[in-house]
Amino acid sequence: MKFQIRISKIEDVEACYKLIKDLAVYENAPNAVTNSLEQFTKDGFGENPLYKMYVAESEKGEIVGLALFFICYSTWKGKMVYLDDLVVKAGFRRFGIGTELLKSLVEYAKANDVNIVKWQVLDWNTPAISLYKKLGLTINSEWIDCKLYKYQFDEFMKQ
Repeated sequence: MKFQIRISKIEDVEACYKLIKDLAVYENAPNAVTNSLEQFTKDGFGENPLYKMYVAESEKGEIVGLALFFICYSTWKGKMVYLDDLVVKAGFRRFGIGTELLKSLVEYAKANDVNIVKWQVLDWNTPAISLYKKLGLTINSEWIDCKLYKYQFDEFMKQ
C-alpha cells in the first residue's frame, strides 16, 4: 500500500476529526469527544495554533492516519513534544503507517531541538503496545495520570 506522510492542511481537518471520533469508538468511549469540529479547526489553524498534525494520505487522497502533537516543557528534560493522538484508520493498519507517522514526529523533534517525545497508551491496547515494544520505545508503567476536567473546576476551587 502506498501512502505519503505530510504536515496537515486546513482541508484535512474534517477527515482528521472523523479519525479522532473513530478512535474514541475503538477505545470504548464513543461519547467522550466533546470537542467540536469548529473548535478543532480554530485550535489548529486559527490565529494562534495550539497543535500540529502529520497526516498519512493514501494514493487515492484519503487521510488514513494522523499524529497530533504540540510542544510543551519538562522541568527535568526541557523542550518536549507531546503526542496526543496517533491514529491509523481500520483497514490501513499493519502497512507501516503508524511507524512512519512516529518517524515524522521524531524528525520534527530532532529539527526543533526537542529532548523527549512523550505520549500515553491504554493498558489494554495490545496492538499499539506491541508496536512500541517492537520499535524499542520506552514504556513506563510507574507514572499515574492525573486529570482535572472542566466540570470539576468549580468544586476544586472550593477546596
